[in-house]
Formats: sequence, structure tokens, C-alpha cells
Amino acid sequence: MPPQVKTTTGFQQQQEFVPPYPNSIAETGLKEGFLEELVLKDIYMVNFALGREIASRTMLPFKLVEEILEVLKKQLLVEVKTSGGLADYEYTPTEKGRDRARAYFDHNAYVGPCPVPWNRYIDSLKYQTIRRESVTPRDLEVAFSDIMVNRRTINSVGPAINSGRGMFLFGEPGNGKTSIAERIVRSFKGHIFIPYAVECDGQIIRVFDSHNHESVSAANYPRDYDHRWVRIQRPCVVVGGELTIDMLELQFDYGTKLYEAPIQLKSNCGLLLIDDFGRQRIDHKSLLNRWIVPLEKRVDYLTLHTGKKLEVPFEQLLVFSTNLNPSDLVDEAFLRRIPYKINIASPTEDEFKWIFLQYCQRTGVPYNEEAVNYLIDSQYRSGKRSMRCCHPRDVVDQVINLCTFLQTDPRLSREYLDHACAVYFAAMGK
Repeated sequence: MPPQVKTTTGFQQQQEFVPPYPNSIAETGLKEGFLEELVLKDIYMVNFALGREIASRTMLPFKLVEEILEVLKKQLLVEVKTSGGLADYEYTPTEKGRDRARAYFDHNAYVGPCPVPWNRYIDSLKYQTIRRESVTPRDLEVAFSDIMVNRRTINSVGPAINSGRGMFLFGEPGNGKTSIAERIVRSFKGHIFIPYAVECDGQIIRVFDSHNHESVSAANYPRDYDHRWVRIQRPCVVVGGELTIDMLELQFDYGTKLYEAPIQLKSNCGLLLIDDFGRQRIDHKSLLNRWIVPLEKRVDYLTLHTGKKLEVPFEQLLVFSTNLNPSDLVDEAFLRRIPYKINIASPTEDEFKWIFLQYCQRTGVPYNEEAVNYLIDSQYRSGKRSMRCCHPRDVVDQVINLCTFLQTDPRLSREYLDHACAVYFAAMGK
């Protein structure tokens, strides 16, 4: 069944993918035996279950669950205990059904929302690709409204986003590289649908991850969309020094016989940020070699434990954030595949003051330009250190904490700023 496409309005008109409602078992794209296995395991886990409760947990239409339950009854795997009202019944597994369910659990331990066929998931990525996104300066101004980002950075980041290809954000620590990267997805328009899980050759891969995916209401959608899919914000998956090569492959649990999707699958149609690049526990060259084909061909290849290869569209914006110079990390050949190298520079004095003002307004601390000029003279013009975008926030927080301790209203004074700087900048270099 072809996907439905919903027209939305905004700055520019777009098409939004909406998974179509399955009116029959055939339209789920799954074999009837697979659905019977899922429903029987669901009942086995709770012992007694109403048909509508099973439908709610499996995200299948009630009428399809009824059909499956009738088959399980005929096979003497479940029996009706009581009437649940509203043309519903309470079911429980028979002894034969319990034996069958345990055998199914030996195959895999999956219970929950019914998976979506692999091919339908792949089709959805093509419909929801970020390459259909087009951001404007205004979009980025809104996305970055809570942080200090100058015009030159906006003018550099915008084209990189619209290219749909990778970018390096580099520069001194504390200037907002990570903050900028994490907010890029705010400039993307609309939301996307992803499946809770997918099925491929009888194997189940969990895709939805509440840690990395933020679900949003689908209340404005017709009720007849496929609830095996969840509507989410475009994802922003962030990994740092903990990144290993294994995290880029399908994770198979030999106990549950289930797969966990790798980070690039979870970030599809959104953004994948490799933070603090160059400081991972693995050789960064090995990590970069893993990205060459996806960046060049916009496809990735994953392998099931059975040996079967899966081709997956590589449909996210890949961002590397680093305090190091990219040329010191990678060779020219790889740098060509990351066409945008953007230096997030330290703030000018005027920008530094503006950040101070904004954070004071946000925290309710009266802004004192004379005190800020004193801070700049004593800590920066003297050559002690260079300005960073994070310093105003961190120094103001130190002042607030000190004043809270002293039980006095927070204010910017030379005394309080000296105390804050003595504590904050201790053991820090330039």
C-alpha cells in the first residue's frame, strides 16, 4: 500500500508522510503467523487480557486482533474467560498455548508494538529525508534564539544544512559548538513518523528510543493512520567520547534474540552529532573510514547475525564537533567528503558584553556595564586568557550561587566578580 502524504502549510509548503491504516492482515505487510506469535506472547505475559487491551499494546486495529484471536481459539491456544462488554472478551492462554508461547519466546522475546516491514521503513526514509528541508536565515535565528550566534556563523551553517551533507564545527572549547549543533534540528520544519520496531527476515530491530526520540502528539491526524508508527521531532542523536565502532552496527542480544538499531539508524531524517571528535576511545581514522561510503553514496550497510546484508538510506545531517583542527585529524580525501568546515570563533568584546547582558536578563541579575568592563580589563585585556562564549553564563552563575550563600540579592560587583573568577578560572589556562 503506498504511503499517504499530508499537505502542511508554513513558510513553504511541504509533504508529510503519514503511514496508512491497515484494514486487513495483508495490509500490515506481515505474515499471519508472525502476528499470531506476537498476540499469543502478549497474552502469555499478562495471563488475562481483553481484546482491546491487546490491540492497545500491539498498536494493531482491534478488528485485526479479533481475527487473530479467532485463529488462536481454533488452534486451541487461547480460550475466552469472560465477556468484557462492548463486544469484547477476556482471553487467557490454554496449557497448549503456554507451551507454544514459551517456544515463541525462545525464538525472540519481543512483545509490544507490532513491527513494521523493513521495506516500508526504508520507503518512509525517502519520503522524510532532510534533503527536502530548506532553512532560511530567519529559521536559524529562531533556532538559535537562546544562545549567542553571530551573523557570520548563521551564514556559514545555513548553506551546510541545506546541502544535506556533513559539516565540521571546530574551534576553541566553550564557544558553543555543541549548542549550535544540537539546535540545528529546531530549524527543520515539521515532524516525522518512525516505527517502534521493524521486521526483516523474521528478525526484529527496535528503532524507537525514548532517550533519543521525542514523541509529539498526533491528535490533529485522522484516527486512521497506522499506530505502529510514532510521530516524533526530527531526532538529534549526540555521541561523544563513549562512541565505539560497535555502536555503528546492529546490536544483537543473544539472550532476547532482538536487535537494537545503531545510532545512525536512530538519527535518520534528523541530525547525528559526533561531539568532541578526536577524543573517542577508538582510532579516529577507523571511525572516519566507517563513514566514507555513507557520505559518498548516501547509503549505509548493516549486517544481521545471520549474515544477511541490509542497505539503508543514510538520511541524516552528520556533524563533527571538535576542539582540534580538522586537518590534524583527517586527510584531504576525507575532508573533501565533508564540504563544510566552520570555525566557531571566540566572541569579540561587543559580543561578549551582549552575551553577558542576555544572560543577566534571563537570570534576573541587574546588568552592570561598569562591572563587566572591569571584568574584561582584569581577566582578558591583561592577556591572562581569551574570551569564550560560555564565560558570561558561568561567571554569572558563580555570582548567583555566592549571593544565595550570603543571603543577599545577586548583583554584579567587582568584589563578587573577583570571587567568581578566582573560583571559576582556578587551574584553567588561557
